[in-house]
Amino acid sequence: MVLRIRSVQPGEGSALGWSFAYFFCLLAGYYVLRPLRDEMGVAGGVRNLQWLFTATFLTMLAAVPLYGALVARLPRRRLIPIVYHFFAANIAVFWLLLTFDIERLTVARVFFVWISVFNLFAVSVFWSFMADLFTSEQGKRLFAFIAAGGSAGALAGPALTVWLAVPLGPANLLLVAALFLEVAVLCVSRLESAAAGSAGRAAPRAVAREIGGGWFDGIAMMLRSPYLAGIALWVTLLSVTGTFLYFQQANIVAAASDDPAVRTRMFASIDLAVGLLTVGVQFLATGKLIERFGIGAALAVLPVVIAAGFAALAAAPMLAVVIGFQALQRTANFAISNPAREVLFTVLAREEKYKAKNVIDIVVFRGADAAGGWLFAALRSLGMELRAISLVAIPLAAAWLALSLALGRAQERRAERSVVDSGSDAEHLA
Repeated sequence: MVLRIRSVQPGEGSALGWSFAYFFCLLAGYYVLRPLRDEMGVAGGVRNLQWLFTATFLTMLAAVPLYGALVARLPRRRLIPIVYHFFAANIAVFWLLLTFDIERLTVARVFFVWISVFNLFAVSVFWSFMADLFTSEQGKRLFAFIAAGGSAGALAGPALTVWLAVPLGPANLLLVAALFLEVAVLCVSRLESAAAGSAGRAAPRAVAREIGGGWFDGIAMMLRSPYLAGIALWVTLLSVTGTFLYFQQANIVAAASDDPAVRTRMFASIDLAVGLLTVGVQFLATGKLIERFGIGAALAVLPVVIAAGFAALAAAPMLAVVIGFQALQRTANFAISNPAREVLFTVLAREEKYKAKNVIDIVVFRGADAAGGWLFAALRSLGMELRAISLVAIPLAAAWLALSLALGRAQERRAERSVVDSGSDAEHLA
């Protein structure tokens, strides 16, 4: 995204800068860990991946009600640091287990599940915070730049991993990730202060109070609202097709090399390529695309890439193809479709932003992961080769494209109603 000066209005600069830094630290820490996760997934056995995805989903089912209880009872300024301190403590435990080589295979499998939980929780909390701080209009102008902070972190993390993996060793990379996470907590504190004085937010102290309600409110909200159900279906299609691609990658990479160090470097190289492409697209294209064509078109970019990529894999299921496809798919997701998807949440009530969004980002996403994993395993057990499985994903991408355009239209209608309602309230108060 080309961040023109006129895109940032007076009073927004400080909050925007801390949001950028917050997401940078969050994803830099995660991407230091991601190559280690991917290697542990292969080490744990490619044939066991569907079990790991199922374990992740079950863990999410247990964690979401606990998070819902925290959301109901804690103000935002306390909730977010508690979540990140908890995950930093988890990283310290894994560091001890790996350093002293305690039950390495079991730890590898548990770590794979844990980091899958951590990633979604950490990012979901971040975007809930952003949707709470910024309006729909601000989101369209600023979310691509904020997302670029994460993309820069996604670039720095793999670069650090490639640089430090040999001299430090994989286990000590965990400490680097924990440091990034603690700096993210510092950014949260500064962002709360900056948001209190930013323009365009009428009552910052009011929105910072605890939300209240019950543990399972988010599920009920999603089931009652066609708009939220549509977002949940969008995320489901994202997850299922992404799982198909991940399993394709795991099978092809495992066949290409049996050296853990080579595989770790290979996964880190993919992450590095994605970071470079994503930052470039976000600074050069994302804002222009959303401004000119709208949220629906931005959401639709990813299904188009998925359909084309699986067609290429069906024609040639090779290492170079899967690496290129993975890089393009994740770039389209992080650079364009993900910022657009987060704008969908800016037109929701505050309780929906934290509770329903968390259910969609975590339970729905990982549930679809598990379903996609078992579907992939079932197709393989029926004797289908990687080429044929790739063809299964193409009709899913076509349905996903139609849904993207429909959600974009729905978001625009909700945003227009919100503006009208705000104007009516202002006239009434006057």
